[in-house]
Amino acid sequence: MKSTQLQSTEYALYYKPYIEALGDVELLSELQFSLKRFLDFLKSIPQEKYEYRYAEGKWTIKDIVQHLIDAERIFAYRALRIARKDQTSLPGFDENNYVNAAQANSRDFAELLEEFELVRKTTSILFKTFTQEQLTQLGIASEKSVSVRAIGFICIGHQSHHEKIIRERYLN
Repeated sequence: MKSTQLQSTEYALYYKPYIEALGDVELLSELQFSLKRFLDFLKSIPQEKYEYRYAEGKWTIKDIVQHLIDAERIFAYRALRIARKDQTSLPGFDENNYVNAAQANSRDFAELLEEFELVRKTTSILFKTFTQEQLTQLGIASEKSVSVRAIGFICIGHQSHHEKIIRERYLN
């Protein structure tokens, strides 16, 4: 399953930049490859940058990693529910409330990285279990139609989006 095989009807318009930025990648291999690349990148960041904010009210790098952990858990849950043909409309979530409540800046950076790695590995394993039929199953999340396979690519694209922000706004 490649990202270029997705139809625009399989995800909300606001995810289009995440999907398009991936290029032509295969879902299962990119879930794993992007994890290694991202962890290597995060480990290269100087410690004094972990709690840096480039502007008042902006998240720190620790906050971003925690946000990626929380969002990926929610995305994986959505994929599971939709793959199992649960037609319940799944609610959205307020990412800022999650970040504020998580208090990532009081956590050890290495533990955040370990948690992100474990969450991604479980996401990868979950997606390996889905059949082709399940991957194309559609459901409703945040009041928008989404396929299981699109959710997998959204996880990857979401991570890449935040990596780009860290590179551009936190490390220059």
